[in-house]
Amino acid sequence: MGTRMGDIAENETSFYSNAEDYWRDVPPTVDGMLGGYGSISSIDINGSKAFLNKFLGVRCPRGRGKTGCSCALDCGAGIGRITKRLLLPLFNTVDLVDVTQEFLDKAKHYLGKEGRRVENYFCCGLQDFEPVSGRYDIIWIQWVIGHLTDSHLVEFLRRCQKGLKPNGLIIIKDNVSYEGVVPDEVDSSVCRDLEIVRSLVGRAGLQIVHEEQQMNFPQEIYQVHTLALR
Repeated sequence: MGTRMGDIAENETSFYSNAEDYWRDVPPTVDGMLGGYGSISSIDINGSKAFLNKFLGVRCPRGRGKTGCSCALDCGAGIGRITKRLLLPLFNTVDLVDVTQEFLDKAKHYLGKEGRRVENYFCCGLQDFEPVSGRYDIIWIQWVIGHLTDSHLVEFLRRCQKGLKPNGLIIIKDNVSYEGVVPDEVDSSVCRDLEIVRSLVGRAGLQIVHEEQQMNFPQEIYQVHTLALR
C-alpha cells in the first residue's frame, strides 16, 4: 500500500499528466463525467441533497452552527453536473474548478440560465488551486480526491479550510476501497480505504463532523462515502 503511494509520489508528474490526458478524451456529458454510470446521477444528487440539508437552513440540528447558503465551490466540477442539480438550487452563487477547459466551456451551456449565478470558472488542478480566503459556505469535493497524492490532498484540504466562511463545511464524497490503496491505471487515480481518508483528513487538521454511506448505488461499483469536515 505505502509503496504504491510512494511510487505515485515519485512519478508525480506522469500521475497528473496521464489523468489530464485521460479526461481530455472523455466526452463532456453526464455519462462521460460518471464513467458510463450516468443513470446513477439522480440517486447521487438526492443523497447529497439529504446530506447537505442536515446543515443548511431550518433542518439544521440544534447545537450546530447553521451553514450559510451564500456561496459554494464545486471541485473537479467537470461540466457542472453537481453545480446544476445540487449547488445552484441551494446557494446564491457557485464557483467551479476543473483541470479540463473543455468541460468548463461546456458547463457554460449545460448550466442554462441559472448559470448566470456562477461567478468563477477556474481551470486548474486541485494540487495547484487556492480557494479565496473566507469565501465559501460549502466546498464540495466529489469523485476527485483519487487524483491527488496524499501530500497534495492534505495541503489542498488545509487551503480549503482557509477558504471557508464561519460555520462553513468541506464535503468529500468519494469511492472507498475495501482495504488499502487501489490504483486505477486507466484514469491515473487511486482509491483509498476509509481509514486512510480519515487519517489524511486528520493530518490536514480537520475534524469529521458527520459521515454517511451513499445507498442504492449498483453493487459492482465501489462503496461511496460522504464526509463533512471543518
